[in-house]
Amino acid sequence: MTAPVFVVDSLEGVRPGAVLTLDGPEGRHAVSVRRLQSGEDIVLTDGHGRGAAGVVLRTEGKDRLIVEPLEFPTEPEPTPRITVVQALPKGDRGELAVETMTETGVDAVVPWAAARCITQWKGERGAKALAKWRATAREAGKQSRRLRFPEIADAATTKQVAALLAKADFAAVLHEEGAEPLATAQLPAEGSIVLVVGPEGGVSLEELTAFADAGAKPYRLGRSVLRTSTAGTAATALLLGRTGRWS
Repeated sequence: MTAPVFVVDSLEGVRPGAVLTLDGPEGRHAVSVRRLQSGEDIVLTDGHGRGAAGVVLRTEGKDRLIVEPLEFPTEPEPTPRITVVQALPKGDRGELAVETMTETGVDAVVPWAAARCITQWKGERGAKALAKWRATAREAGKQSRRLRFPEIADAATTKQVAALLAKADFAAVLHEEGAEPLATAQLPAEGSIVLVVGPEGGVSLEELTAFADAGAKPYRLGRSVLRTSTAGTAATALLLGRTGRWS
């Protein structure tokens, strides 16, 4: 079994011979929930590609753990970088989408208030929903033993999504009526891939036109129609395999 991962604020500048302290909520989880003991393996990360793998030297109280790092693994910037623009689903399906895309290996998620979204993020409600998405990405990153967690951007408008698509090396909109399957699309070996996942009601004609003007073609995943909360994960897995990032 691989060592559990816990998050620290920063590992920048940490060198061999250092002794690290894990405290606060992460320390409490390690000591009181996971019940880690002296001599057990542990990995610390700052979520930005840096890690410190070592052993527990001792615990102090119920929320403090002293770690001796033995190795310093890194997770380099991925290429091509995969960003999924995720239309806002109903209920907790947004967190489900973020969780599974993070476990699969997505690099960034952009929440999108599409025209046909039933859920709308406004004011305090929107801030809380965004915080949940970011917390979900952090926990899923730990669970999947990632050292580089995905970025969860602020919610974007259709105009902002179109601008993001225009800058991508490959831009696509998942659409059941796409003429070409994503499985045969010509993908870049580096740079950025941006993929749009629409709401349950579908991407509107106006949105499709705006995205086409930005250079994004419609592609289909397969014969079945996936829900918005699962389509991004399936597409991410396909892209990771096709670009060689899973090899």
